[in-house]
Amino acid sequence: MNVKIAVKEFTLITIGTAIIAAAVFFFAQPLHLTLGSVSGLAIILENLLPLRMSTIALILNAGLLLFGFLLIGREFGAKTIYTSLLLPVLLGLFERLFPNNLSLTGDAFIDMVCYLFVVSLGQSILFARNASSGGLDIVGKIMNKFLRMDIGKSISLVGMCIALSSAFVFDKKIVVISVLGTYLNGMVLDHFIFGSNIKRRVCIISAHQDKIVDYVLNTLHSGATLYEAKGAYTNSPISEVIVIVNKQEYRLLMDFIAKTDPKAFVTIYNVNEVVYQPKVLTK
Repeated sequence: MNVKIAVKEFTLITIGTAIIAAAVFFFAQPLHLTLGSVSGLAIILENLLPLRMSTIALILNAGLLLFGFLLIGREFGAKTIYTSLLLPVLLGLFERLFPNNLSLTGDAFIDMVCYLFVVSLGQSILFARNASSGGLDIVGKIMNKFLRMDIGKSISLVGMCIALSSAFVFDKKIVVISVLGTYLNGMVLDHFIFGSNIKRRVCIISAHQDKIVDYVLNTLHSGATLYEAKGAYTNSPISEVIVIVNKQEYRLLMDFIAKTDPKAFVTIYNVNEVVYQPKVLTK
């Protein structure tokens, strides 16, 4: 990675982390919204310990990074270390700049909605740069490795526990809003994080199979799989073409099928992840 690209990467990561810090400080902290995160846990512990939220968040993130390195290895690179340590520093900066921080809206529910969208924007920037803000992401990966749980489910589970723990220091309204916000935050994050990676599995039965396969291989430069089947109604052998495409390829493929064979039988499924070994093209 050259210097120009590295500077751009870490500039975007800094911006993303700053957006997350702003979401926590201006929307979550004033009304004690503990939305299932390390920052949310820091807000709870701030009421039990003689430490500032930024200091508690720094200690928690540093501890989680240590556990991550010990239990998972060095897969967590400089980006995760950088964002994990930068977040509490930015929170501390906001505390000094705005010592009497109050809710911008005065309404816990509106603050929760604002927090969800602002923090999701920041996190989407980080994930697009192959980074994260640390915290529960590390817990999720540890649980995924040792408990064989999906990372998304493990993060949601830990987040719910943190949100429910706010019952020990805050009123019932804050607890309910925090739990609801944690659930909604998971949905919004799924949209931002996984929405752009979703592919389509297109299953095609057509009388013009050869033209469709040729289009997939030579125009879309994608792969296809052929399955032999038998129609239950006609009891005749048929061939089905299976193709995995991204959103742009999907639109092109569907347009081609509509022009080539309007009577084609097509079924489409969403695919969240594809694991494969790319083919090496030889002349």
